[in-house]
Amino acid sequence: MVCFAEGTAQTLAVRDAVAAIEKHRDALKNDLDRADIEKQLAEKALKDKYETQIKDRDDAIERLRDMKAKLSTKMVGETLEQHCETEFNRLRDTAFQKAYFEKDNDARGGSKGDYIFRDMDDTGTEIVSIMFEMKNENDATATKKKNEEFLKELDKDRAEKGCEYAVLVSLLEPDSELYNTGIVDVSHRYPKMYVVRPQFFIPIITLLRNAAMNSLKYKTELAIMKAQNIDITNFEASLEAFQTSFARNFELASSHFVKAIVEIDKSIDHLQKTKDALLGADRQLRIANDKAQDVSIKKLTRGNPTMSAKFAEIKNQG
Repeated sequence: MVCFAEGTAQTLAVRDAVAAIEKHRDALKNDLDRADIEKQLAEKALKDKYETQIKDRDDAIERLRDMKAKLSTKMVGETLEQHCETEFNRLRDTAFQKAYFEKDNDARGGSKGDYIFRDMDDTGTEIVSIMFEMKNENDATATKKKNEEFLKELDKDRAEKGCEYAVLVSLLEPDSELYNTGIVDVSHRYPKMYVVRPQFFIPIITLLRNAAMNSLKYKTELAIMKAQNIDITNFEASLEAFQTSFARNFELASSHFVKAIVEIDKSIDHLQKTKDALLGADRQLRIANDKAQDVSIKKLTRGNPTMSAKFAEIKNQG
């Protein structure tokens, strides 16, 4: 009877221990379930936040890339000549009402340029004239041309057609840091000649025309004073100073475009690094979630010989 009572007491003790373990287990399970729900909600909120930030940065990167593309030298869907003619005709009625801009069809001298621009004042006096040559190159072309190869012929065409300036609008040498500045003064090789990227087609016309109009004022005053036999030394000096500083203005204008593209590249790089960091945080959340899902009662009681013995005893009784 004593042994039976002792056995009964032990059984009751085991059952109480099991009940306590189960209660503790249930409490742990409830805590884990609640923590899991809270974690899922927090994870979803954080994930939504990251996704929103990533999307914002993707949008910003896309806007910056689009901005850079508009400053770059790439053109799609139309030839270079069509592009330039379209750009000019868009502004003809407002900015170039008295200007002439047509194809150069006169090849009597053995060659011809692509377009001739001439602008007149209200009296019919020519303000400025520009011989244009447009050069585009197919990406599949085996032998890549260089801008230098076309300057001599362009200067010849300028002289034959009586134009004051010569401008090569070029997509050649797309990786050249020099030509990608936008406007390059090559008058050290040939007089009054520039090489420009297509996005500077209208600006080069405007700059040369405005400069010519300012110069025309000096020329008109000089002509009047010469006709009146007045000392024109000071006026000639002013005109020379104006013409000397003109090339410098081009250089300054071009440098601003280069700086803009550099800053755009920096912004894109910074945004990309932020995006990568956000994606890294998302990966760490997934790892933490996997670890939480791997929690079990056995792992919680591992290393506890008393609890392990109780579980073994319950299993044997079953």
